[in-house]
Amino acid sequence: MANKQSNDATIDDETTLAAISKLQEAGLGNMLGMSTAWVEAMGDMGAEVASFIAERIKEDVKTQHQILHCKNVGDLQQIQAEFIQKAMDQYQAETGKLVEMSRKAFAPKADG
Repeated sequence: MANKQSNDATIDDETTLAAISKLQEAGLGNMLGMSTAWVEAMGDMGAEVASFIAERIKEDVKTQHQILHCKNVGDLQQIQAEFIQKAMDQYQAETGKLVEMSRKAFAPKADG
């Protein structure tokens, strides 16, 4: 289908390709060369981030529950210290996962 009707404006394939070419010339690279594997990798990274956020929210709720039930300042300080340490460890591990996923997604593929 060469033409698409959108908001009373006709956009044809030549106009679309010309726009993509201008973006490529502006330094955005070969957008037409995006492979299915790359798009899947980006989806996987998005799912990883969503999963991480869900885990962190669980930790937040758990910590809030512990704080509401602590009996003294010493317990509160211990809960907070453990929360901060665990958060730092989890964020560091997640950053490593995402860096590795990015490295694999953007690594040049050997032709062959």
